[in-house]
Amino acid sequence: MTTTLDLTDQATGPGDGLDPKRFRALAIIAVAQLMVVLDASVVIIALPSAQRALHISTANRQWMLTAYTLSFAGLLLLGGRIADYFGRKRMFVISLIGFAGASALGGLAQNSAMLFGARALQGAFAAVMAPAALSLLTVAFTEPKERARAFAVYGGIAGGGAAIGLILGGFLTEFASWRWTLLINVPIAIVAAVAAFRYVTESRASSNHGYDLPGAVTVTGGLLALVYGFTKAGTDGWGASVTVSLFAAAAVLLVAFVVIEQRVSHPLLPLRVVLERNRGGSFLASLLVGVAMLGTFLSLTYYFQGTLHYSALKSGFAFVPFSLGIIGGATFASRLLPRFGPRVVMTGGLLLATAGLALFTTLDVHSAYISVVLPAEVIVSLGMGLSFVSMSSTALIGVNPEDAGVASALVNTTQQTGGTLGAALINTIATSATVSYVAAHGKSVASLTAGSIHGYTTAFTFSAIVLAVAAVSAVTLVQRGRTSQAEAAHAEDEGLVLAASL
Repeated sequence: MTTTLDLTDQATGPGDGLDPKRFRALAIIAVAQLMVVLDASVVIIALPSAQRALHISTANRQWMLTAYTLSFAGLLLLGGRIADYFGRKRMFVISLIGFAGASALGGLAQNSAMLFGARALQGAFAAVMAPAALSLLTVAFTEPKERARAFAVYGGIAGGGAAIGLILGGFLTEFASWRWTLLINVPIAIVAAVAAFRYVTESRASSNHGYDLPGAVTVTGGLLALVYGFTKAGTDGWGASVTVSLFAAAAVLLVAFVVIEQRVSHPLLPLRVVLERNRGGSFLASLLVGVAMLGTFLSLTYYFQGTLHYSALKSGFAFVPFSLGIIGGATFASRLLPRFGPRVVMTGGLLLATAGLALFTTLDVHSAYISVVLPAEVIVSLGMGLSFVSMSSTALIGVNPEDAGVASALVNTTQQTGGTLGAALINTIATSATVSYVAAHGKSVASLTAGSIHGYTTAFTFSAIVLAVAAVSAVTLVQRGRTSQAEAAHAEDEGLVLAASL
């Protein structure tokens, strides 16, 4: 959901006026977006099967998710710059081919290192593909009504594709293999790349502002050290020398990133974008939502398949209310924003989601899906839909034209970064809680089952606290007034994209 468009963008296709191939381009970009969304959601359902097949440890299982989100979040801002100045069509096609190759590598993985490396490559190519796709849409659809419809299609695919991916992931895992949740990307990406080469019109920024490679290296390295530190804390302990060293390295690298951004002439992340009070509050809330939600999905996946003994396909259907609720919440938010403004809607959504996570903490081995899980999913997802649209509205409305691309990128970047950190941290918290419970109650079958439940509910409790903190940050920092109908509609489409990126 990123672009670094400026006011001097130039299309290099023939002629002036409307691009005659724009609707074919929209179809191609929509297919690419659907592939990325499907890939994110199908992997969640496939994770338990991949863990068993490749003998991945409980502490390391989250890397199947975080290897992707880490490289995606760390390189997203840089990816937008690369697409802008090397050519959006060119980089879109290259990233599609690269995504196909990385997907094939992951689908054929023989060990965890090969799988995690492939997922990281997928994230890196997606970090170029996502901003290139949205930039191409923005350049191709210059007429306001057509552009609104194009982004509505894009946002709708993002929201609905997540639900399709959960079901498809369950179907492929159960009736074929978890490997096909990755391999299915290969033919889709290749066909999209060939079609894009023929039907998408090239465009690029007219001036090159540089790439800030030191900034990209330090922020990605810092996040990697932080995530690995959370992982090592689960196996070696929080006070172990390797854990402390990783946290120290993360702190040094992230501080270096801030210093670099203050001093370079064309920073990857202009600090003025995040230091504006309303926008900063929105980004902070988005980061905390990412921390809470991806870890929640991870815990629920193992609760469905490990405790309730759902099949992969049934687990996929069990998650569908999440996607539908987010779409419903996002639609409702677009009506509330003009009347109440983003602070009220965002805070209300976050508090509603917090209440849903609190309901998840009551789960036990005898909990019924209809009476406990389903209501909690609906409450959380409606709250998330409300907050996603409000975050997008606050982050993107009123930003200076030269910062519009960065502000758009940051909504997704903070979400992905939070998800990366949250999956690692919450997996460690859940694993540690389970180990402590089993150590205190013995290793009987009943104790192991109860210990797993204790780990999940501890994770849900932590996630609920994080969302409560996000609500406090929203009500404290965000002070924007009411939003116009047009702004709310645009934010709804952005919010659906953001929701799907979870």
